[in-house]
Amino acid sequence: MGKALRESFCADASDGALLQTGSGPGAGALSGEAATEGEMSATMYILSTLGGYVLSSALLFKCPGLLHKKKKQSFRSRHISHRGGAGENLENTMAAFRHAVQLGTEMLELDCHMTKDGQVVVSHDDNLKRTTGMDVDIADLTFSELPPYHCRLHVSFKKDCFCVGGEDRKIPLLREVLEAFPKIPINIDIKVNNDALIEKVSDLVKEFNRQDITVWGNTSDNIVKKCYKTNPNIPILFSLQRVLLILGLFYTGLLPFFPIREQFLEIPMPSIMLKLKDSKKISRIYRFMIWLADTLLMRTSLFEHLKARGIQIYIWVLNDEQDFKRAFDLGATGVMTDYPSQLKKFLEHYPCRDQ
Repeated sequence: MGKALRESFCADASDGALLQTGSGPGAGALSGEAATEGEMSATMYILSTLGGYVLSSALLFKCPGLLHKKKKQSFRSRHISHRGGAGENLENTMAAFRHAVQLGTEMLELDCHMTKDGQVVVSHDDNLKRTTGMDVDIADLTFSELPPYHCRLHVSFKKDCFCVGGEDRKIPLLREVLEAFPKIPINIDIKVNNDALIEKVSDLVKEFNRQDITVWGNTSDNIVKKCYKTNPNIPILFSLQRVLLILGLFYTGLLPFFPIREQFLEIPMPSIMLKLKDSKKISRIYRFMIWLADTLLMRTSLFEHLKARGIQIYIWVLNDEQDFKRAFDLGATGVMTDYPSQLKKFLEHYPCRDQ
């Protein structure tokens, strides 16, 4: 009997040990159930978080005013004359600017450099060989030494086209342009990273009391940052770096949460690049890259979101009616052209949508 008691006691102790160590019958099943429940909880947490992000992103993308205050500008420009209308008059001349304004352009686009004697002049190129035949930089000449333009200049954004100018072949001062057109919005491209140039342009804009009808910048992020730091009261353009950032945020759904200080998105329509080259010399890789860039950049939903935040969308440089139509159909607020007469004619028959 004692032996039986001892054996019973040992069996009970063994069962207790098995229960404590979890190695008894059914322990594996219990452990597996616990692990499964933990995995399900983690999955539900991830899905709920992702769902909340997607829903909030979609809501704020459609209604950005819930998070961001809409920007306000004192002007809206559908008709923008590139370099004053480089296809109808010699680019960046007073004759070009006067012609565009007489046609009713709503914005003049121009480029600035600074001469050796500190004068801010209107010219696209820093070197004058293309436009004057003289292989010298503007920065190495005084204003009085600047040569006149050629009588005939190539139109950069129109294949095999040239503009033959009249009597006005002079490179003008920015001051002349601001004096002549005090109420016309002007888009200033600061062509070089020069602190003195940026400061002088800012001073001229303030002198003519036109900070609310001027926009400035460059593709360089450093230049745009300096412009904003020098005078934050002048609206700025997106730099190339910031355009790429906006695209990345757009395609990841983060754009609705991102604050934006720029007020004007000025971008090319990539597809026009195919029109500027000989079709027989365009490689498949080049065609694919243009198609990809055009597909990623020309997005109506992106334009609508930015417009809802008070940002104007300008597309450059378009010189054909079909491109005018495509740009406005996509939702652009303005088109930049070398042919202001053609754009004026188009807009006379294209309905002005609420933008």
